[in-house]
Amino acid sequence: MSDGNVKRLSRLTAITTQLQARSLVTATELAARFSVSVRTIYRDIRALESSGIPIYTEEGKGYRMVEGYRLPPIMFTENEANALVMVEQLVLNNKDSSLVKEYSNAIDKIKSSLNSENKAKVNFLSERTQFSQMKTQEKNSDHLSTLQCALTNFFLTDIGYMDEANRLTKRQIEPFALLNTRNGWMLVAWCRLRQDFRNFRLDRIQNLDLRSNTFTPHDMTLEDYFCRYGK
Repeated sequence: MSDGNVKRLSRLTAITTQLQARSLVTATELAARFSVSVRTIYRDIRALESSGIPIYTEEGKGYRMVEGYRLPPIMFTENEANALVMVEQLVLNNKDSSLVKEYSNAIDKIKSSLNSENKAKVNFLSERTQFSQMKTQEKNSDHLSTLQCALTNFFLTDIGYMDEANRLTKRQIEPFALLNTRNGWMLVAWCRLRQDFRNFRLDRIQNLDLRSNTFTPHDMTLEDYFCRYGK
């Protein structure tokens, strides 16, 4: 097999992984990722379709894999997939470009094994998790995994929160985003008591209880939040 054929086979495999890892991907995005022309991507998509890969084309939007088709998966629970996404955010801030590239490829394969519901949840968690400059710090919370679940499933959450004056208050919140700051993990949430967004330090959350009822997601991205409320 020629070197060109080997490269194309590798690219076709990678394109299949991309289609399974994301709900929708454009030819332009694929061309940029693999450093080829858009016309080459069109030929690759036709080749995959001819080989029996069920690819659906949304005119003017992009390509997606037909629901239910995926590579033989390694099965992950929701919490396991969430943990891997958190590590992904750490790796993406690493200064070693090779580590970023290899881990990104690995996480794409992991996402490709998930069903559409869990895939949407881990992608949503990626969008709503941000790390700032990291520093060595002691573990200061046992609630991160539970709050991840509350965030992606829009569960109302009851917390007992110790404020700066060491007063314990009861709050019912709508989790919106998780941030890692110099002071440790912070939860951004709509506080029903204060009727506004508030930042909660995870190390000050004394107790936490997920309710079975859900809230309506806020129609705002994390970037919108920073623009409106300041970072």
